[in-house]
Amino acid sequence: MLVLALDTTTRTGSCAIARDGAVLAEAVSDPAAPHARMLPTFLGTLLTSGGVTLADVDAFAVATGPGSFTGLRIGIATMQGLAFASGRPLVGVSTLDALAHAAVGSLGVEAVRPEGDADLAARVVTLVDAWRGEVYCAVYDGTVARGDAAVGRPDVVLAGIDLPATFIGDGVAASAERLRAAFGARATLHDPLAPPLAGTIARLATARLLAGDAPPPGDIRPLYVRRPDVELTREGRPGA
Repeated sequence: MLVLALDTTTRTGSCAIARDGAVLAEAVSDPAAPHARMLPTFLGTLLTSGGVTLADVDAFAVATGPGSFTGLRIGIATMQGLAFASGRPLVGVSTLDALAHAAVGSLGVEAVRPEGDADLAARVVTLVDAWRGEVYCAVYDGTVARGDAAVGRPDVVLAGIDLPATFIGDGVAASAERLRAAFGARATLHDPLAPPLAGTIARLATARLLAGDAPPPGDIRPLYVRRPDVELTREGRPGA
């Protein structure tokens, strides 16, 4: 099974091609180039480097957020277009879930916490830049989410988090010194802070497809966590 995956939820996006869960090729985009301008060439170059064509792709996968509203919409629309045109399924993967899996994979820890054995799984805190000094945050035991994602100032969303924990995501950079000062050795900053996610997204999508989950392209729903600024402005409210 050949899966083409795309992530445009952060400043530095990525795309990957995977066969049966093994990544054949992964590329990272230029953060200075708008996603809309670089996408066609970006995807075409990736397929060439993987030695495959678009016709060879069995399914598509895309990051569903949270993250940049513009990047999120562009990425989903691009992959929906390819999936609709080819009649292939499109799997959506949360950016925060992908970050947790990336962290767990590099740490080599248990992905799922057995009931009552909290120490057997790593505590992972995913932080994605939400602009205006805020972050999207989700907490995981291994790759199992502990509640819903939140958005707000780092000191607010991180209040009460059980430590020790590994922090990952592009939202960590602005809070790195604060994390070290507040938590010391109990806070481990993942290296790299913001790994490319398309390969992880391709692997997660493959697992879902093999399990029989092959959603049509129209089923994709973006995960905003907070509402887009344009909606808040229309109602005369400041962005939250």
